[in-house]
Amino acid sequence: QGSLQACSSLRELGVFSRAREVKVDPDKPLEGARLAALQARKTLLVPTPRLRTGLFNRIVPPPGATKEVLRKCATSQGVKEHSVPVGLDGKAQVDLVVVGSVAVSEKGWRIGKGEGYADMEYAMMVSMGAVQEDTPVVTIVHDCQVLDIAEELLDDHDLTVDYILTPTRTIQTNCKRPKPQGIMWHKARGWGCSEMLGKIPILKTLRTREKQAGKDVTLQDEQPALANTSRAALTNHKVMAANTQPRAAPGSAPVGQSHVESDPVNPTLEGSDTITTVYVGNLPASLRVSELKRALREFQVIPGRLSWQGAQHRAFLEYRDKGAADRAVSSLQGLRLGGNTLRVELAKSQRNKG
Repeated sequence: QGSLQACSSLRELGVFSRAREVKVDPDKPLEGARLAALQARKTLLVPTPRLRTGLFNRIVPPPGATKEVLRKCATSQGVKEHSVPVGLDGKAQVDLVVVGSVAVSEKGWRIGKGEGYADMEYAMMVSMGAVQEDTPVVTIVHDCQVLDIAEELLDDHDLTVDYILTPTRTIQTNCKRPKPQGIMWHKARGWGCSEMLGKIPILKTLRTREKQAGKDVTLQDEQPALANTSRAALTNHKVMAANTQPRAAPGSAPVGQSHVESDPVNPTLEGSDTITTVYVGNLPASLRVSELKRALREFQVIPGRLSWQGAQHRAFLEYRDKGAADRAVSSLQGLRLGGNTLRVELAKSQRNKG
């Protein structure tokens, strides 16, 4: 709602006026941004859906295209019909990046849908020389999506933004946090890159090229295993606070290791009669606790305590009140992680109490 109004503000930005080549995400709410780029006769690049067939599509409107034809070219169907692929060898020089967001702060910190594709696309553009350190990044969102975001939620690979456009505001963030400097292969497991390598052929090609160029492309799960005791000690010091501005750690415990993350804000949480527990089952063997935590943050159903039992393919979420637990069950129903549809319900003890 209001996306066209927000997208129209893009034309008023100096960074848009100066740009010759603009990359815009394929999401429906950014259709107005794609149209603005085409109407301004700029080169428009749109990422291929989930990067399955390549990196970008360059939109090429037919000669003498009318306004109506340009509008069609800006749609998902138009992208399919009026585009040519751009791969790693393409001579793309992107002057402006436009991305969607689930939430963004006025400081420029961004949260996406949790799948990591926008971050991955930007990192791949860095690797192929398509963007520079000062290439501006714009996100277009509804006013209600501009929120305070705890910096602890961000990882080094997360993309930040320089401008936020809403239906009522244009915000220049002056963000100083560095943007990703390429693909961080050593963090690839937590980033979901190990799984993405099996889905994105172009990512495999990029990894091979960077390896041939002498870059360390060792994946996290290919590195020598850390001592379980030291990793467990680190994990047990990480917290997830049950409030609207959670402080979640980016790390994760290895699959199969059971542990509990507790909320230090409420030392009486353990043993409280008011705690409601949610059971999360059918967790895939490859899933990391960080991936589950990311999903909980995205759906704003962060528990006071998370008990991770990866070896049993399950986790337990503890909430201070039943309303929060019910919202978690409702929000997480049908959620797919790592290829599995999670089983989410009140724990047996809670159902028996009911």
